[in-house]
Amino acid sequence: MKYSCRLFIHLYLGYLLASCATRPGVRSEELQDLVVDSPVFQRSFTGFALYDTDIDEMVYEYQSDKYFTPASNTKVFTLYAGLKLLGDSIPALNYQIKNDTLVFTGTGDPTFLHPDLSSIDTTYENRVYNFLQENSSTLIYSERPTTDDYFGPGWAWGDYNYYYSSEKSTFPIYANVVRFQFQENQKKPLTYPAYFNSFVQGFPDSTQRPYLLRDQHQNSFSYGMKPDSLAFTRDVPFIQSAPLLVDLLQDTLKRRVSHQPAYSGTLTKTVYSLPVDSVYQRMMQRSDNFIAEQLLLVCSSTFQDTLSSDTVISLVTKEYLADLPDKPVWVDGSGLSRYNLQTPRALVALLRKVDEELSDERIKAVFPAGGVSGTIKKSYANPY
Repeated sequence: MKYSCRLFIHLYLGYLLASCATRPGVRSEELQDLVVDSPVFQRSFTGFALYDTDIDEMVYEYQSDKYFTPASNTKVFTLYAGLKLLGDSIPALNYQIKNDTLVFTGTGDPTFLHPDLSSIDTTYENRVYNFLQENSSTLIYSERPTTDDYFGPGWAWGDYNYYYSSEKSTFPIYANVVRFQFQENQKKPLTYPAYFNSFVQGFPDSTQRPYLLRDQHQNSFSYGMKPDSLAFTRDVPFIQSAPLLVDLLQDTLKRRVSHQPAYSGTLTKTVYSLPVDSVYQRMMQRSDNFIAEQLLLVCSSTFQDTLSSDTVISLVTKEYLADLPDKPVWVDGSGLSRYNLQTPRALVALLRKVDEELSDERIKAVFPAGGVSGTIKKSYANPY
């Protein structure tokens, strides 16, 4: 996300590492100094919970029953939903072949042609692409119903131009972003996918910033001048639509894809993409909002035709999280929404539930670790 959450870091340190609690000589008075008397925490409303997994009890709490805006802590809820509702691989699309026609629809799978996921696992990276590209049947894309808007509730509309606020969709492609690559001594950026080349133009006024800007209401991208020695890559979300998706599919697959708004039959067969842990790792270590939002939609595809984040949140809250010490206020998958509210002790209880679902090896692979990996790779290295 564009901002970090102190609570998230403390929970990982307290729950996954428990370094302060298990180190000999650390007293509650020291924790009091670190939290309550901290000049940093005194400037804000602070909640803290430190749980020791070795002795299976809470070591220290400060306002742990108070509700806070959890930011990316919300992704732990999304992870838990995936652990309860998904198998070992991501369902990528549902389809049916009748006579010489293949009708397919999306599941919300975020991995299809994702620019940063394509090389994670070479065994799976081209499975969905090859299925569509090599099938001899006539391809028909059918739109899947959804209750979700392209933005979640409580999101900042002004963030439409930034990668962390990509639009949600039932059939994502290229992570729903255009990737622009500025190279040294090159004024116009390279565009991926190349389909969007004709949508890009220079700013009439070259002094405008940022370097890349999409029109809020259409897929028109403008770029500004940059120093010749500056090379960088920037992802900008594009506006989703079924006609655009079909055009992108045809451009990528190099074959015709027809479109129909709805399919009257049932699409009972499924093609799977990446192993779930590859996707969970991306979501948790990079704090990837797009992956998190789409995973809730994927979860809903496993038990109903209409994709709905609300339905998944309601199901998981009632069926699996009813025993949390405080009822979660959970409204999206990523934590972008200002409407999310959680308590520190509830988040600790949730992490304990995640621990019951995952082996130590999977926890270390999926979650970031201080000084080692993910968003806290450069922070909180264990000094002992």
